[in-house]
Amino acid sequence: MISIEEAIQAVKINSFEVSKEIKIPIDKIRNSILFRDIYSPINMPPFRQAAMDGYAVNSHDDLLYTLVGEVKAGDSHQPLLNKGEAVRIFTGAAVPDSANAVIMQEKVVARENEITIEAKLPIGLNIRLLGEQVKKGQLALKKGTKLTPAAIGYLGSLGINEVSVYKKPSIALISTGNELVETGQTLTYGKIYESNSLMLQNALINLGFDAVSIHKVEDNYLATYTKLQDVILKNDMVIISGGISVGDYDFVGKVLNELNVEEVFYKVNQKPGKPLYFGKKGDTLLFALPGNPAAALTCFYMYVYTALQKMSGFKEVTLPKVMAKSTSGFVKNGTRPQILKAIYKEGEVSILEGQSSAMLQTFSISNALVKMPEDLKQIDIKDIIEVILLPF
Repeated sequence: MISIEEAIQAVKINSFEVSKEIKIPIDKIRNSILFRDIYSPINMPPFRQAAMDGYAVNSHDDLLYTLVGEVKAGDSHQPLLNKGEAVRIFTGAAVPDSANAVIMQEKVVARENEITIEAKLPIGLNIRLLGEQVKKGQLALKKGTKLTPAAIGYLGSLGINEVSVYKKPSIALISTGNELVETGQTLTYGKIYESNSLMLQNALINLGFDAVSIHKVEDNYLATYTKLQDVILKNDMVIISGGISVGDYDFVGKVLNELNVEEVFYKVNQKPGKPLYFGKKGDTLLFALPGNPAAALTCFYMYVYTALQKMSGFKEVTLPKVMAKSTSGFVKNGTRPQILKAIYKEGEVSILEGQSSAMLQTFSISNALVKMPEDLKQIDIKDIIEVILLPF
């Protein structure tokens, strides 16, 4: 059994970029990393542009200007201004070549055919220069850039509608257990509704991973062997829920060994989520998560998330952490490090009740986790503690 820190480091070391390029329309990109450098096909802005509503002037020594026209955003005409002349102009409109400043409308006294300004204007005032943001042929975004909403908007402003990104891993989700019944079916005595695949699929989709297939396997050695053999060949990652403990009907560990999967680690010194397995076979990574839902989701965010980020080309592969003041107390039972569900807001964190590995009710309102180290027995109100922020 290894520590939480050792397990995270092992996942980092043994995960690898899928390193396959895929071209995607920019309106379809979700949480992706740029695979190639992008060079701007145009100047941005593509013309001298008014930075605000006001008046474009050909400045002279007087404060009085003759108003000779108007330029709206999108207009393509090019008024010729003599010294002492001005045109009404609006934010984003093309500034005439003969204008050398734009004065904001709040600093102008306007009459029918003339305007008076408050003071002489510096050349270039309130004019966005041609190519001020990026020039044609210049590097617009480097390979490895995370394509945030701002980055997508930036690419769109350059007229780019398709880019090369790191291909996301294909993922198979496998739920094991004779007791599992799909939602919508009648629940008979001894059965429970299967929720882990729904939960993990939604977590993956929210992180931008759409290539997810779901599989159900009963507690049967041959069925488990056949299914795992198939999905390992077809996917970059396999996530198994349940069947990894040492009970008479837990076949996952036995099958992984029979399939010659290289075990990186099995069991982590933590609560919940001790019976966690991580291994690899060829270019496929495998996680076997505990069957209890809260334990499975905790392990997903603590470990599977890191592997997914690494495989997708991200440089920052672990969840962000902050220090926060606890607004609640908690006493740990036992000696194992404990990962607690919590709510973080504005520098404060509240540790929730209902920390059982089987309970999702508390997890459903959480947005953070708190890791309680082995040597920490108690958290008191106003203690400053480390908080792991969940990605939603």
